Amino acid sequence: MLTHEIDITGDQATGLRRMSQPKPVKTIAITGGKGGVGKTNVAVNVSMALAANGHKVMLLDADFGLANVDVQLGLSPEYDLSHLIAGERNLEEIIVDGPRGIKIIPASSGIASMADLTQLEHAGVIRAFSELSYDVDYLIVDTAAGISNAVVSFCRASHDVIVVVCDEPASITDAYALIKVLNREHGVDHFHVLANMARSAREGHELYNKLALAADHFLDATLSFLGVVPADERLRKAVQQQHAVVDLYPGSQSARAFKKIAADVEKWPGAQSAGGQLEFFVERLINTEQELLGVLP
Repeated sequence: MLTHEIDITGDQATGLRRMSQPKPVKTIAITGGKGGVGKTNVAVNVSMALAANGHKVMLLDADFGLANVDVQLGLSPEYDLSHLIAGERNLEEIIVDGPRGIKIIPASSGIASMADLTQLEHAGVIRAFSELSYDVDYLIVDTAAGISNAVVSFCRASHDVIVVVCDEPASITDAYALIKVLNREHGVDHFHVLANMARSAREGHELYNKLALAADHFLDATLSFLGVVPADERLRKAVQQQHAVVDLYPGSQSARAFKKIAADVEKWPGAQSAGGQLEFFVERLINTEQELLGVLP
């Protein structure tokens, strides 16, 4: 038997190591100051539009009180995050295949927050994400509404935060309250504002301007205008039929808006380090919740 020696140079070895390392994942939290602004619709359709552009997308339903990503897409997951945390299923067993190949991590209503887990459970969740075999470009996180510790934690752990607003006074005031808390108390200094269900492009810009003006005067934060999703009967019909509008009515006004938003998201700077890998996202999430509850020094 002949033995062939393979001489690998230092540069080649470095290249092989890089190839074997998981690439960074861009994490984006989609949130809103109040319920009813359509953030889950935004999360679903942006995920679908990114997938249609050739990206590998994972969608995490992080609304532990009113989990409904699966409902919006007509899915019936047998298992969810509560089964992962309980050690009954691994991460790959709870992931649901969604349209266009997106991977969905379903939540269950009433699930305990990450901060309530034991250290052993913390380690198990982080390990579950680190051992995930899926190749993912984007992790889209659909948070709950409001300014709870869980919402703050998911926003802090993500690379980018999209704040969804609509033309209701409470939507604007609650969105500003969320931005204020994240900026003043947690150092988040950049937010993307999306005007949803707007009657016109002008109305959408006005909603953004209200928030941007207040932020300029009172906060050390930068707000960027992500765009407008118009009020659209086709979007309402898609929700009723439990489909994403970008799939069911791809030529509709709202679908075209979501496609433009996805194209803009693609231009954002990507995660460049190991801190962008999924297990680091979960680790940041858990540490943030523990800090908020005073568990960590």
